[in-house]
Amino acid sequence: MKLFACEICGNLLHFENTRCESCGAPLGYLPERATLSALVEEGGQLLALGDERRPHRRCTNAQYDACNWMIPAESAAEYCAACAHNRFVPDLSNSANQLLWRRVQFALHRLIYTLDRMKLPHPLRPEGAEEGGLVFDVLADPDDAEAPRVMTGHNEGLITLALAEADDSEREKRRAAMGEPYRTLLGHFRHEVGHYYWNLLVRDAGRLEECRAVFGDERPDYGQALQAHYAKGADESWRGLFISSYAAAHPWEDWAETWAHYMHIQDSLEMAAAFGLDVRPRLDSTGELTARIRFDPYAQKDYARIVDAWMPVTIAMNGMNRCMGTPDLYPFVMSDAVIGKLRYIHGLVLEQGSTRTAREGGRTTTKRN
Repeated sequence: MKLFACEICGNLLHFENTRCESCGAPLGYLPERATLSALVEEGGQLLALGDERRPHRRCTNAQYDACNWMIPAESAAEYCAACAHNRFVPDLSNSANQLLWRRVQFALHRLIYTLDRMKLPHPLRPEGAEEGGLVFDVLADPDDAEAPRVMTGHNEGLITLALAEADDSEREKRRAAMGEPYRTLLGHFRHEVGHYYWNLLVRDAGRLEECRAVFGDERPDYGQALQAHYAKGADESWRGLFISSYAAAHPWEDWAETWAHYMHIQDSLEMAAAFGLDVRPRLDSTGELTARIRFDPYAQKDYARIVDAWMPVTIAMNGMNRCMGTPDLYPFVMSDAVIGKLRYIHGLVLEQGSTRTAREGGRTTTKRN
């Protein structure tokens, strides 16, 4: 994630801001420009200063305070490039649902931002179609306490997210019950979208054999593998080979867990670079815990440089969290085996991005799919 600046007063802005806290200017995110722009009203139109005063209008979901993304005024779209991926949403006349759904939308917008930075396609599902594209169903549990609860998951481009996961106390309860060290809305989105990109970058690209050499053979029954994992859990042999115990359940879950961490790392290092973050412990005589993050992780071809920066950052972040009495921000160990899997994914992403840039005639600006 980047930081932004108000074109009117130069004040520092953050991704979700809707108004400059310094000069009061209304703000909107321009996905085509990948920038948060100050807006000025003129002749009944909102002109985006970050796009040469081009007229824009707000996404329909702005009425719920759930979106700050803009749509070019000439477009017929009702929803922005992120919100357009929603297929089903909960009953928003229910104020409790609306609050939780707003949190889900914040995570969704960060997901789409990162996918755009990775130059990955995220096509919309054609209207009325039952398959194709990438869409999200955010569903509330039924009122009947005896009825089955909504399960978060992926099915050929359709990602279902349980609205209950936006309730911090409920999500923490589930995290503890499942023995997980980490569970967030954004983490759910990144994990589930990983399944979609396995289909796109591996299965549909004819890379099954090379991927199996890295993640293992995905052909053993997936349902049985998950049942066995939930019944017995993973034995201690998973440590050093996988990023999490759940990743050991099946190669598809290993890919999705690793994919989520890949996105965590890319997004976090971009933010660290935006802050000009340096990690230079005075007691680090070997230099192993030192990092200067002055590069764009999305353009960095050498994955070793990303790892060398990430390790010190996680140690520093965890140390700061402990000072506040909170759990480690990144409670994971990146072994050589895990780094190899991350490097493989990085190579696929870079290749996809290069292909897309070439197909678009060398243009590198973010565009809506």
